Amino acid sequence: MKARRPVWWTIPGMILAALVISVRSLAAEQVTPPVAAKSVVPDNPSEHPAPVQPIPYSHKKHLALGLDCKTCHKNPEPGKLMTFPDTGRCMQCHATVAKDKPSIQRLAGYAKSKRAVPWVRVYTVLPGVEWSHGPHLQAGLNCETCHGQVRGMEQMSEVTSVTTMYVCLNCHEMNHAKTACDTCHKS
Repeated sequence: MKARRPVWWTIPGMILAALVISVRSLAAEQVTPPVAAKSVVPDNPSEHPAPVQPIPYSHKKHLALGLDCKTCHKNPEPGKLMTFPDTGRCMQCHATVAKDKPSIQRLAGYAKSKRAVPWVRVYTVLPGVEWSHGPHLQAGLNCETCHGQVRGMEQMSEVTSVTTMYVCLNCHEMNHAKTACDTCHKS
């Protein structure tokens, strides 16, 4: 007796199988969330070592404790630069946490004398460029969009190429923002 072939082996069966596979693929594509409109700034093509800071600071360790960027970095009017935290803010925890470490004792010295820690900026805006955090925050961009995965950094370094003209123009074009020269370059 001859073995009977499965239904899907016949031409109509193969067409039906192809149709089922196509419908499943199409359904899977519709369930997949769309790619976010806002682009992520590309990594720097070359490594930029972290600058030596006056006090070692780990974003990774502090953000793992539940802090977020806005806890320490404020954006006062006119919104140009994010600020560094006041030493008193740091001492709210470090009056008791790790207070015997030499770096925390240096921090306490800055706080006692009411001096700001002379942090070294990691990202600097190029000469001739007028730029502000304010409009970018108002547009809904988050810190990671431009500064990379800060949550995983022991030492903050310039891991993205956010300060290049190409990246700025590309992001503005992708997000339908103004790209005229005077957007960033004032006379």
